[in-house]
Order: sequence, then C-alpha cells, then structure tokens
Amino acid sequence: MTPLLRRPARKNPANSTVTLIGKPGCHLCDDAEAVIERVCGELGASWEKKDITQDAELHRQYWEQIPVILVDGAQHDFWRVDPARLRKALGG
Repeated sequence: MTPLLRRPARKNPANSTVTLIGKPGCHLCDDAEAVIERVCGELGASWEKKDITQDAELHRQYWEQIPVILVDGAQHDFWRVDPARLRKALGG
C-alpha cells in the first residue's frame, strides 16, 4: 500500500494523559470532570486536575476559558467536553 493510503498507527489511550484545568465551585468544571473520569476510565488513560487558583501562570493563561482540557499537554477543548471527541483524541 502506498504511504498516502496507509492509515496512521492507532494511538494507545493508556499512553495519554488528560489534564483538566479549572477551579473549585465551577459547575462546568464539575461537569467536565465527570466526562473525563468516565472516558479515561473506559479507555485506561490517566488524568489529572489542576486548580487555576493555585497557579498564577495557569490563571493568567486560562481564566476566561475554564474548564480547559489538555490531551498530552496540547489544548483539546474548553468550557464543555464532548465525550466522543475526547475518545477520538485518545485513540479510542
């Protein structure tokens, strides 16, 4: 098969990390956390949560967009998380 027609190798979700950047008391952050926890649990991906109230640089960079979702350090989404889109980004 020619390189143009070859599909890229499928990503292993277990090698990915999803980062949720938010703050306490944010209902959109709580909603995003529920989606991330469910999708990462299904696919075996790891995830972490970062609080913009504890990090001045994150606050400066993201305060208008929270919750912000990163996949392997690259911004994936903000405000709302689409489970199907997150699954696809993780290779699931």
